[in-house]
Amino acid sequence: MTLTLALAGCAAGGTSGTEGTRQGTPAPSPTAAPETAPAPPSPDPSPTPEALPGPVQPAGTPRDIATGLEAPWSIARLASGSTLISERDSARIRELTPDGALRDVGVVEGVMPRGEGGLLGLAAPPGAAAGTVAGEDEDPADAGWLYVYFTAETDNRIVRVRLEGSPGSYSLGAREEVLSQIPKAGNHNGGRIAFGPDGKLYATAGDAARGGNAQDGASLGGKILRLEPDGSVPADNPTPGSPVYSLGHRNPQGIAWDETGRMWAAEFGQNTWDELNLIQPGGNYGWPEVEGTGGGAGFVDPVMQWATRDASPSGLAVVRGTLFLAGLGGERLWVIQPTAEGGAGDVVEYFRDEYGRIRDVTAGPDGSLWMITNNTDGRGSPRDGDDRLIQVDLVPLAGG
Repeated sequence: MTLTLALAGCAAGGTSGTEGTRQGTPAPSPTAAPETAPAPPSPDPSPTPEALPGPVQPAGTPRDIATGLEAPWSIARLASGSTLISERDSARIRELTPDGALRDVGVVEGVMPRGEGGLLGLAAPPGAAAGTVAGEDEDPADAGWLYVYFTAETDNRIVRVRLEGSPGSYSLGAREEVLSQIPKAGNHNGGRIAFGPDGKLYATAGDAARGGNAQDGASLGGKILRLEPDGSVPADNPTPGSPVYSLGHRNPQGIAWDETGRMWAAEFGQNTWDELNLIQPGGNYGWPEVEGTGGGAGFVDPVMQWATRDASPSGLAVVRGTLFLAGLGGERLWVIQPTAEGGAGDVVEYFRDEYGRIRDVTAGPDGSLWMITNNTDGRGSPRDGDDRLIQVDLVPLAGG
């Protein structure tokens, strides 16, 4: 079953997806911040299709995997072969079944869509996510949960919901609150959640259009948060008893880890610079005191920055050592080859103006990349079939 709804933007023509265009402004090497907590351990080294040697780049013609999505926001691939997709405004979770059908799993109760808020991030625990290996200490019971970030009546919150049934017939069961009281607004809600290689749950929280939240240690706004799967605070967080992992963020919407265990985050700027940051435990990334590089002592500079018209970054993924960043306002995919020293390396844009707004990216099957468009949310010009889930084939980078 497919559904279509007209609400936000894409354009035709533009840069060839197989060639790419080098742009963007490399930032100076990130300013070191004292590490008050140990960095997450490296992922399990067992080879999987998503973790084969890189670097890689897009090749060939992308193809639609699913169409007729309504303002999709997040992709969660499951080890069962199904893929779950959140729809921001309808509050529905959709299932792309192993045989390619698209169906409704259910509506998340309590979601209050408004502006940029609504049903946002999805995350499956390590034992349930595709391409991951459960940790030795993981409770098998945790694998049955689906984690959901959404905007409620008074706040943004994270819950976990029992995913019942089997591929092709999943439904939503009982749920538990993981974290509440994350500031909400019509914009800057953050909303990305993901499990790190250490088995902890990470969440991006926007400043809720109040810049002061980002530097306020008592506020969850303008932060990257780190939690145990049940919502408790890990004992080794930078500040004892606090879920805050890093601060000074405006509206981060992308997080991902490379094969060495380094954590990367993508962040919307205000009027000047969007950012790609290398996250350090306890690091202060400057907002609202600084946007982009040049923060000075006490702040961590971004690894890469773009003019806001070129990026408006949302989802972020690592596939075979290469970073892929979804551009909303920039209407393109940024492909970044990080260096061993933590720099941006080679940065190339693909698919400029070809698919419109790109909201999320994730590792696809057989070493490919999956991305979803976001052209039906009121901010663009949807075309027939929008919004869509697209597969991009990847090949080794020439000379890599």
